Amino acid sequence: MLGPTTTRLAIALCLAIATPASAESDGTGTIAVGPQYGSTHAYVAPDQVDRFVTSLIATFGGQASQPADVNVTPVPSLTISRIVSTPAGLVSVFGFKTPIPYPFGEERTGYLVTDMDEAVAAARRAGAEIVVSPYPDAIGRDAIIRWPGGVTMQLYWHTKAPSYPPLASIPDNRVYLSADQADAFIRDFIAFSGAKVITDDPRAPGIEIGRPSDTYRRVHLVSTFGNLTVLVTDGHLPWPYGREVTGYEVANFAATLANATPAGVEILAGPYGSGGHDAAMVRFPGGYIAEIHAPRSD
Repeated sequence: MLGPTTTRLAIALCLAIATPASAESDGTGTIAVGPQYGSTHAYVAPDQVDRFVTSLIATFGGQASQPADVNVTPVPSLTISRIVSTPAGLVSVFGFKTPIPYPFGEERTGYLVTDMDEAVAAARRAGAEIVVSPYPDAIGRDAIIRWPGGVTMQLYWHTKAPSYPPLASIPDNRVYLSADQADAFIRDFIAFSGAKVITDDPRAPGIEIGRPSDTYRRVHLVSTFGNLTVLVTDGHLPWPYGREVTGYEVANFAATLANATPAGVEILAGPYGSGGHDAAMVRFPGGYIAEIHAPRSD
């Protein structure tokens, strides 16, 4: 079994997709590097990894690393790792061959930071708990943090900072929270990330959460880490709402779904129109659920 020092070896190899260079903060003091470095974490069965990766590329375009067996945790474990770089966002795919050590699998996103110690200290000051303390890997360090409401994220840092091309569109990190925890999460995440509230709609159309006769609160934040949408609900959610962690914006909605379906992607809900967008909930081979949306052309 490979040791913890191989944690991101596959990522380092695959990101020949991107040319190594110096990554700087945005000049405002933020510890974030940029939205193209935010990676959605997708856990699928090991025998579904290749099929899942093929379906992602068929849907969004892009390219993927070759599969590699690595240890991505601070304790002994083994997973197939593939990184998929698409114009709509980066996806880290894990197909564990061993039991998944706690709490891995609960984190939704990996955010690249300019300094791990500073990032962990800033997260703690902002109200996050450090669930997995920083640990070394082959090319940097990693940690896992958790916010009010149970929102869990990974932070990662590279010794040699990468340089990834800008995304064609920035995906939404979709966070479902109760009214009891939403404001605490929003406050703390803003303190950590420097995010700005772009919209806070207390009566967003309920069709967006599978309840067309109702309304709910939707808060959209933007930071150097990327986009984050908080969906505040009473938890009365029809399946599959609440199971997705990412919303992907595409240029051509109909063409994207047409490309996705032959690749084994199921449309679970929609398509529907709301707020000037068309959207649908889909499930990729391996069980990964996502939202896909695009501005309406009419």
